[in-house]
Amino acid sequence: MARVLIIGGHGKVALRLAPILVERGDEVTSVIRNPDHADEVAATGATAVVADIEGLDVDRLAALFAGSDAIVWSAGAGGGSPERTYAVDLDAAVRSMDAAEKAGVARYVMVSYLGASLDHGVPEDDSFFAYAESKARADEYLRGTDLDWTILGPGPLTLDEPTGLIETAAPGDGRVSRGNVAGVAAAVLADDSTIGRTIVFGDGATPIADAVAQR
Repeated sequence: MARVLIIGGHGKVALRLAPILVERGDEVTSVIRNPDHADEVAATGATAVVADIEGLDVDRLAALFAGSDAIVWSAGAGGGSPERTYAVDLDAAVRSMDAAEKAGVARYVMVSYLGASLDHGVPEDDSFFAYAESKARADEYLRGTDLDWTILGPGPLTLDEPTGLIETAAPGDGRVSRGNVAGVAAAVLADDSTIGRTIVFGDGATPIADAVAQR
């Protein structure tokens, strides 16, 4: 049994991840910003904790994380202003990494996206630039920490039913159901061979556990 804390607990991936973890015996805490979402999160079997990640400093985040075995970052600004995108997807994400180290929570899984890279090539006048830049810089910061990190790089997300089957080597356009992304997050938490790896993937034909174990 692991104690897993999910940041962004009301997101579409997180709501699918929590019941997978609960079913296998993990203790799940889902951090949400809006108290109105608490019942929906509780229905997954997770414990809902209301906290505004964007507004918490490292010390308060560390207090929130204390006692956890693993952190899953599945939060995001969800579009909107570039300022809020940087505040959540970069600044808050980096603070959460520092807080995980301070709290002694070594395992950290980042849900990023396929193509996240410092040389992402998105022009500055593109509305996607702030997100691409934030995710790339947050991922790079995570790689420089002493955490036992894994970065997930799913392609464009769909609401298709999860198949439990993905491809990691050449996932085409990388389209992937949110349920399969949740399955991958659960799988990497259970597989220490994924520590220190960036795993890009899309829907495919290989069982998730087998796919993430491939190097």
